[in-house]
Amino acid sequence: MSNIQNLGFHTLTALEMLGTGAFAVSGVISAMRKNMDVVGIVVCGFLAAFGGGTLRDVLIDRRPFFWVDHQLVLMGVLLLCVACASFFQQRDLESREKLLQVPDAIGLGLFCATGLHLSWTMGQPPGVAIMMGVITGTFGGVLRDMVCNEIPSLFRDHRPYAICAVAGGLVYALLRWLDAPPALALGACALMTTGTRLLVLWRNITLPAIRTQ
Repeated sequence: MSNIQNLGFHTLTALEMLGTGAFAVSGVISAMRKNMDVVGIVVCGFLAAFGGGTLRDVLIDRRPFFWVDHQLVLMGVLLLCVACASFFQQRDLESREKLLQVPDAIGLGLFCATGLHLSWTMGQPPGVAIMMGVITGTFGGVLRDMVCNEIPSLFRDHRPYAICAVAGGLVYALLRWLDAPPALALGACALMTTGTRLLVLWRNITLPAIRTQ
């Protein structure tokens, strides 16, 4: 039993680290689109990487925060931001918007899965747990866009974003209700969320806009 629990813990930690790295890269690309200096790039990458998880930890009263408890990950993210900035500066990024979408979709899926799992294991209702997954997966991007002086893409992009996270959350809840292993539910949630987001981007699926006039 302890081995199974350790496997679940290590899986959760690995997913959080992957999601953190993916969102950090999205923050770097977004900052470079605004021609920020290295300090702005690092700050934007940090907020994108840790913003959603920190808000989640505040709401579920989890201490210490992920980036406080894993300081090596914090240092790694800061170094990753600097390294990516240097790497991208050496090349002509003709389509930075497209480059931003892929790591952002990956981070959305991974963070949605980990946030949902943490809330679920604390005994919170399924609806609340799914909402925590959505918050974890989306609000890093919200902070990233706000720092870049943009209306967050979560609110202005008519292509489904949070809805993809909800779809992944429903898959997780269904699998757990069927007594599936937590690692399987985590993976399915991440794949469903990321896969539906990439499908939305590929097919350019949009939601109808609400017009006031």
